Amino acid sequence: MTLTVDGEAAGTRLDVLLVRHAGGMSRSAVARVIEAGTVRVDGVVARSSLLLRAGSVVCFTFPELPRTGPEAEEIALDFLHLDDAMAAVNKPAGMVVHPAKGNWKGTLAGALKWHLERSGGLSDVGGPTRPGIVHRLDRDTSGVIVVARSEEAHHALAKQFEERTTEKSYLAVTQGEPRFDRDEIDLPIGIHPYQRERMAVRRDHSTSRDAVTRFEVVERFRRAALLRVTPKTGRTHQIRVHLAAIGCPVLADSLYSGRGSVDRAFLGLRGDAAPIIARQALHAASLGIDHPVTRQRLLLAAPLPADIEALLAVLRAG
Repeated sequence: MTLTVDGEAAGTRLDVLLVRHAGGMSRSAVARVIEAGTVRVDGVVARSSLLLRAGSVVCFTFPELPRTGPEAEEIALDFLHLDDAMAAVNKPAGMVVHPAKGNWKGTLAGALKWHLERSGGLSDVGGPTRPGIVHRLDRDTSGVIVVARSEEAHHALAKQFEERTTEKSYLAVTQGEPRFDRDEIDLPIGIHPYQRERMAVRRDHSTSRDAVTRFEVVERFRRAALLRVTPKTGRTHQIRVHLAAIGCPVLADSLYSGRGSVDRAFLGLRGDAAPIIARQALHAASLGIDHPVTRQRLLLAAPLPADIEALLAVLRAG
């Protein structure tokens, strides 16, 4: 199997990337395959710890891959843009972007395959488990995501993420209020030293990568704030890690705030004890990107989902 490293995966360890394409194999099993010398990057036998560069070609073979790609699933999607070269979708919270261990059903990739396979399909540059996928959103982050429908479009879109010419804007409701109305967080991010599913602010570590996030306060509430967040880099969990690092984690972020849902009492309000929101209050509100064929600048926008709107209504009511 051969795959090309896109801009979003640049800086990722080889073993971490291959786990995503390993059809459910564990990281240790993938490491054994790499140690056997059967994985090459740009024609050279590579080590597990190799940090990949955008554009590198990875060639590998895994024994008995149980799955080769997502099954087409009839799942409704909210298309923000659709043509022969690309598509943009308002991804709902709770949907995984592409298949991985434990998440083979209900993925965005499977839904896209059902909607588009009869009208040109999707790019296969990212490998069989990631058809059309150019960048990612976390499972419980909603909002704008773009996908490629041809090899040419895939490379053109991925290059923009790699060169940081896209304009990404998120809306986040935070637990606590930032000190400043506007600020920039410039802290390197790497894999958490003890919990591999988490990222953390880490300096001088082999997995550390530069990460810059800018934000402005849109609205302040009691014990919370609504921020417009602009990541200048695209590291895994970047916004979530950076906001937690300044003491204002995304509200209801189970990984970085310690709570996977919040109710009125948690916000210091009276009323119903039912959860107001049960997923991280983070939404990819807009994405500015050049069309891969026409080069026309597109501004793709996704309205706030109902759960975040309901959360804001409660906060505004006090």
